[in-house]
Amino acid sequence: MLNIMILHPSFPAQYLHLAPYLARNPENNVYFLSKENSINSQLKNVTLALYGKPTEKEEEFVKTCGPLRPAAEAVIEGQAVERAMEWLARERNIKPDVIIAHTGWGSTLYCKDLYPNVPIMGYFEWYYRADDSDCYWWPDEVPQIPNRISIRTRNAHHLMNLELCDAGVAPTKWQYDQFPEIYKPKIHIIHEGIDTQFCSPDPSGKPPGLILEDVNLNLPPETEIITYVSRGFEIYRGFPYFMDAIRLVLARRPKAHVVVVGKDRICYGAQLKDTTYLKEEEKKGGYDTERVHFVGLRNRGDFQKILRASNCHIYLTRPFVLSWSFLEAMSFGCPIVGSKTPPVQEVMEDGVNGLLAEFRSPYHIARKVEELLDDPEYARKLGQRARETIQERFELGKCLRAQEDLMYSLIR
Repeated sequence: MLNIMILHPSFPAQYLHLAPYLARNPENNVYFLSKENSINSQLKNVTLALYGKPTEKEEEFVKTCGPLRPAAEAVIEGQAVERAMEWLARERNIKPDVIIAHTGWGSTLYCKDLYPNVPIMGYFEWYYRADDSDCYWWPDEVPQIPNRISIRTRNAHHLMNLELCDAGVAPTKWQYDQFPEIYKPKIHIIHEGIDTQFCSPDPSGKPPGLILEDVNLNLPPETEIITYVSRGFEIYRGFPYFMDAIRLVLARRPKAHVVVVGKDRICYGAQLKDTTYLKEEEKKGGYDTERVHFVGLRNRGDFQKILRASNCHIYLTRPFVLSWSFLEAMSFGCPIVGSKTPPVQEVMEDGVNGLLAEFRSPYHIARKVEELLDDPEYARKLGQRARETIQERFELGKCLRAQEDLMYSLIR
């Protein structure tokens, strides 16, 4: 039997599909070591073990670390994982033959100290750069020395992980390109995969309208439904530009409604002081509450309903990690307006499988949205090609098999 240990501080995260896929093989024992069960659920044949969160003393310590705070948090996380793995070996006789882990939080930092001969397949999501990357991309964005120091120091534990991992996975070429050249031979471009069966167009072949009873939303099929999905309403995902754009669209299109999935918080980028980006919209004059529907974070069934109902999906991002929701929207066959930024351009070609708009131009975004709404047949063809792109490059089964093959390549 092969003992596979998967590490991520928030179960199941990137391993929602890979963990049960590996567990279906009767030759494998799959264990998942995590700090919290984020979905409050189980994965079939996957044994979940939880370890403790940082102590109050540890949390107070990291606040004093300045630019080294991410590294300090990673060290604390790595130590917690190492102690948990020692306990599993001592009390449950569970010892890994291979470790699969997200490296971003430090989970893997001390695995080699405990198990020097156990191979590690690390998930490398992002490497921070002060130039030509997420923080400072446009010519008018110029990092100062304190910014450069903070950004470069954030990579301390990433560099440790790049050194100790036997192989790495980056989900897209854009993310892969961020890493230092010396470590790129270790890293393989393999996405987690998109469930193209679940993320599929409505069987009727046309947008069916949308009913969400808990928020009293009932939009008939003839409604022009514009959708936007983001875990947080933030500048990294273009939320202010999106809101400005839909104000322009709604002023000209009386049949249009906007459905916004997400939460009024910031997941990526700097926090705002005493406000949020949604609250800031009120200072700009607010929005039409009769036609702009904030529906919160939704379960997967509602997510499917919303994307199947979409006549136009808007996805905006700075040059950063590519969202699952974007690729899933493509898989649903949504006509999409995406930002003209590298992570989107890696997957979407303007006029071929979607339309690209300037990230910081609400007027350009609005114009592209109206191009799709004005020509439903053109929009349908772009959506069909978007789905074909996902089926060819990101289909779940292909991605799972590629990850499995990489894992086996590390085992003697």
